[in-house]
Amino acid sequence: VNSIRILTIVTFSLLAFITFLHLSESCNEAVCASIVSKCMITQSCKCDVKNCTCCKECYSCLNNLYSECCSCVELCPKPNYTVSALSRKSHVEALLGPIPNLFQVLTSEPDTQQRWITFTFPVDFDRAHYKPHFEKEVKFRTQHNEQEVDPMKDIVTLNCSVAYMSQCMSWNKCKGSCQSMGAASYRWFHDGCCECIGETCINYGIDESRCLHCPDESEDLLPDESEVDYGDDEDEMQQ
Repeated sequence: VNSIRILTIVTFSLLAFITFLHLSESCNEAVCASIVSKCMITQSCKCDVKNCTCCKECYSCLNNLYSECCSCVELCPKPNYTVSALSRKSHVEALLGPIPNLFQVLTSEPDTQQRWITFTFPVDFDRAHYKPHFEKEVKFRTQHNEQEVDPMKDIVTLNCSVAYMSQCMSWNKCKGSCQSMGAASYRWFHDGCCECIGETCINYGIDESRCLHCPDESEDLLPDESEVDYGDDEDEMQQ
């Protein structure tokens, strides 16, 4: 009986994953992958917009990520983003000495001065691969919604939080700002947008420029050569 149950779950997981890959071009995979897979497995979003018999259940399943991820399950129009060439390019780097508690405090509530805006979304991890880290987390956060363990798949789901600085800034200023917030890494877009990334994120957060007041179309978006120290850090990467 257990083997049949495991096979059934694995089959649904594969089907959900394949379906998501098919739809991933119409939504943000980094933000929606975890929650959409779960909603597919539970069949909470198994309908279409014309015969919306599951819409209420799907809305409940996707929760606060519905507007972000509904296009993944074809229950709303695909987002029509107009992205500049500079917004599609970014540099990423891991930061030394992150302070997770500080970053969590700063991103848990909206910043009253709107110096940054925060996005939080679930991310799935292999529990065995990150066992030492998660054993420590489970000790203190077993009852929190941001951590759910599926014993059948041995997956831990944690919330990833990223903070987009509202104003445009140089590469070096972006790195310094994210370090001061206790971030684990950062992503600096070539349009000047800066994204600070928490330690429970993968693939350097969200690969989209979403800063509130950046880019400023009235200014030259290309960085000044004096502000960018190319080649100074071997850990710096380009994506």
